Amino acid sequence: MILLTVGLVLLGVFALRFHLDRRRLSNGIYLLLGAAITAVGAIGSGDQADLTRVLLGLLVVLSPLVVLVLAGLLIANGRQMVRREGVRIANLLSIGPGIVLLVPYVLLGVAIATGSLRSVLLASLIMAVSYFGFVFTSFVLYSLLYGWLPYRPGMDAIVVHGSGLVGARVPPLLASRLDRAIRIYWAEVAEGRRPVIITSGGKGSDEAVSEAAAMADYLIARGVPEESVAREERSTTTRENLLFIKRLLGDRGMTTRMVLVTSNFHVLRTAILARRLKLDAEVTGARTAFYYLPSAILREFIAIVVAYKWTNAVTCLTLVSLPLLLALATGGLPTGR
Repeated sequence: MILLTVGLVLLGVFALRFHLDRRRLSNGIYLLLGAAITAVGAIGSGDQADLTRVLLGLLVVLSPLVVLVLAGLLIANGRQMVRREGVRIANLLSIGPGIVLLVPYVLLGVAIATGSLRSVLLASLIMAVSYFGFVFTSFVLYSLLYGWLPYRPGMDAIVVHGSGLVGARVPPLLASRLDRAIRIYWAEVAEGRRPVIITSGGKGSDEAVSEAAAMADYLIARGVPEESVAREERSTTTRENLLFIKRLLGDRGMTTRMVLVTSNFHVLRTAILARRLKLDAEVTGARTAFYYLPSAILREFIAIVVAYKWTNAVTCLTLVSLPLLLALATGGLPTGR
């Protein structure tokens, strides 16, 4: 009953925080913890305690196998990205984490087999990997949940974030965002509103025009009235996008209630950033080719880890120190040979 109560309390905290502001990464952590603890508590209640122990044992046994499968999938995706998109650092991103996930388990197996002094240190390393694995799982699950949330109409502005051009041409990834913005625009018009669509993005060194200009031309060519399109042509990052857009809307005498249109893998980080900048904004995502998602999601997760670097550093160091402290307290630190 204790586990069940704790799990339900955590789910209640999630529900309250979600109602107050759904643009929080911690919502995903409360949701995952609450759901996991509630499930274990519900299964373990009454005469099912033995089943709970069996399930927990299976979880311990299967966790390394899940990590091995994930590592294999990441490495395979990296190879596919290279074949489809060419050899670039961004396209190799999923291969690196795949290899990193394998290393601690390989080293731990060697250490256990040889009775090495490094066993405790490797246990600490696995604690760190487990921590980031849990945060990553929370991030992915909550990103999916946030992405499935229905669009809430009534916006003053529809902001489309740029993602790079091919010369002066809008590539498929960016076209998907613009098509999503067009659908939202006409839905708002059908309800009697006339929002402005803001295309956002500066000119890269390998681009013939600014992203904002090419995006605006794309919208106008597909029937969006020119007077309903505004351009923000200076930004180079998502953060700059949001700051410049807030200023642009202020100059036009409009409120700042907006919907931000980006790719589906980018919705949660954009929402978190909008919240941190105190913008009255929601985020909606456009579909992305499936093969592109693993590398893109990893980039998003790394950016989130960096954004909350001190929280992650303190938590990770605390967990890493636990095996060492336990070994010292119990006198179980191996002496080696």
